[in-house]
Amino acid sequence: MEDVIMKQAKAFSNIVFLLFVSCMSSSCLMEKPLKITFGTYAPPALGDGWEISDPVAENINSAQLDNIYRYVHNDGDLWQIRSLLVFRNNKLVAESYMKTMDDRINPGAIWSATKQFTAVLAGIAVDKGLIDINAPISMYLSQTPSSKSEITIENLLMMKSGINFDNDGFKGETSQLLREEPSNSVNFILNLSMRNSPGTSFYYNDGDPHIVSAVIQSATDKTVCGWAKEVLFDKIGMERIQWFTYKDGVTLGAFGILTTPREMAKLGQLVLNNGVWNGEQIVSAGWLSEMTSAKVPSNETGEQNIAFGYYWWRDTARDISIMRGHGGQYVFINKDKKLMVVITAEPNTQDDFQLSLHQGLALYDEINNAAN
Repeated sequence: MEDVIMKQAKAFSNIVFLLFVSCMSSSCLMEKPLKITFGTYAPPALGDGWEISDPVAENINSAQLDNIYRYVHNDGDLWQIRSLLVFRNNKLVAESYMKTMDDRINPGAIWSATKQFTAVLAGIAVDKGLIDINAPISMYLSQTPSSKSEITIENLLMMKSGINFDNDGFKGETSQLLREEPSNSVNFILNLSMRNSPGTSFYYNDGDPHIVSAVIQSATDKTVCGWAKEVLFDKIGMERIQWFTYKDGVTLGAFGILTTPREMAKLGQLVLNNGVWNGEQIVSAGWLSEMTSAKVPSNETGEQNIAFGYYWWRDTARDISIMRGHGGQYVFINKDKKLMVVITAEPNTQDDFQLSLHQGLALYDEINNAAN
């Protein structure tokens, strides 16, 4: 874990340096381009399970798509974007990488998009009868204090546990877990104070998904990352993926996955296909429907038209499901059109320097408009 943090810190320092150089217009230093020159959006076959097609064959306007890719490569306001991929009808139609072609095969941090993997795995555990989301977490975690005895797994999945876990920068509990490294991550979270009563208020945080990971581990007697390889990753052909475990042996439930855009898209495709992969039902369609539904309305999430399900986001105006990670890691899923758009961006940017959901949705809209 320490090596990962150091690599991410180094990556962030590199971003800062690039910004510094690009802003020195009066300096004698030569500006370093923030993106490579656009060549083609035609994806190569890598033998990674994706069938390759082209826009015309999948009823997408190729001229519009070409303009979109050239715009992304040339527009300075979108300097954070690292990749843009378009899938339709279970096929990879277009892809381009804005920083380095190595992003096609080298795993990168997807941050909170990890939560969407945790939600799918919770569904598999439910399907197998290993957990009951209506049950209190004390059924699975014996160390649960009495103040947390009424918290259910569903409370955790909806970010409504009431536990006072704060993601805020260097002051919050996420930072404490990574910097101070308490010996037991689960006890650290469960011993925090309560913000409010379980099930009463939505509060987005990294603590709830980590407890879900601990529950799944207790039910399966395996680390979530190890169990995921058996019941999910191997089944949908995810090979370029790493998922880190805390030093106490609990897989990080809220973040911690490094993967590629093509691989992240496989989880999105599984959801788009109602849980079926190569004819096998990996996770039930019923769970996926519940998981991606608007359980927490936008007036509670605080984002216009953006609702929340079980760790998945829902744009109720566009009627699409969303994977979403810090910095600008997105998967947009339109089931009606069998269309999926994947965007990855610099993972270690902060605040206004991130690729916002608004910017990501604007690109999705352009691609959706090109798909007939």
